[in-house]
Amino acid sequence: MNAIVVDHLCKTYRNGVDAVTDVSFTVSAGEIFGLLGPNGAGKSTTVRMLATLSVPSGGSAQVAGRDVESDAAGVRRRIGYVAQASGVDRHGTGRENLTLQAHLERVPKRDIAGRVGSLLEWIGLTEAADRLVNTYSGGMKRRLDIAMGLVHEPEVLYLDEPTTGLDPETRSALWADLKRIRQERKLTVLLTTHYLEEADQLCDRVAIIDRGRVVIEGVPSDLKAKIEGDSVTLNVEGRTSEGASVLRTMEEVLEVIEDGDSIVARVAHGATAVPALITALERAGIGVNAVTLSRPSLDDVYLHYTGHRFTSNGMAEQNHQAPANRRGGDQR
Repeated sequence: MNAIVVDHLCKTYRNGVDAVTDVSFTVSAGEIFGLLGPNGAGKSTTVRMLATLSVPSGGSAQVAGRDVESDAAGVRRRIGYVAQASGVDRHGTGRENLTLQAHLERVPKRDIAGRVGSLLEWIGLTEAADRLVNTYSGGMKRRLDIAMGLVHEPEVLYLDEPTTGLDPETRSALWADLKRIRQERKLTVLLTTHYLEEADQLCDRVAIIDRGRVVIEGVPSDLKAKIEGDSVTLNVEGRTSEGASVLRTMEEVLEVIEDGDSIVARVAHGATAVPALITALERAGIGVNAVTLSRPSLDDVYLHYTGHRFTSNGMAEQNHQAPANRRGGDQR
């Protein structure tokens, strides 16, 4: 059974900006599904439409069997939504925040105290429950945010960039919490992220979004398996385009992508191909400063289908050529 069905969803704002141009995917009940893409790709806009906070310009979407336009109230009763910015009141206690949220979500009064206490215990905040939230760490606040999204026991939980700003240790702990949510509560989770490792470690399936459209969807391990061979990244001394052209003529090279001052070559056997790649570039008068050899990652999947990588701040690098010289593998 599909908990979420999105069909050619799009969003154009009044100023003419196309935030989402063509997004389609399905999310099965009980899975963690990730929308992976850089900042500005359209992830948050997509989630806002699925949460009925923004009206689609085209396409359709159903959540928990309810249409986001014709039955927005029905959708809202069945979802929990945790936005990028924390929604907790830092001047209230954890217990007060959860209790207020329960009232707002129309949880029966007789159930509120027990449900709040159970959630506080479940997220490990029982001892801190009556402390002001402004004394909480970043990880504690984020767990409280998630508890507030769960207080009315939704069928689907949206998490918009849930670990942004958290340190690696806290992020890993939150990943464990989210896996526990899926396992213990049989909850469907839709999250947006620009962390490649997060999508790889946490999500059952992902849809990669670039410039407002889904470019590929699938299980992370399957997507990586579609990228044949090894990735060789060669940092060169200028003349990147000329160097890329040289490598494209080589029989052992499956794909070449220009990436700033580097050239990424996909080859069948990286260890044996590296000397030949360096020799070919040097014969063309192009110096090689550094070489990196790696097995395919989600970063390589993103690069393969979009022609550019993520940067460290979650932005997509611009002005790179589309993937070229593909021989074998998925041509989408």
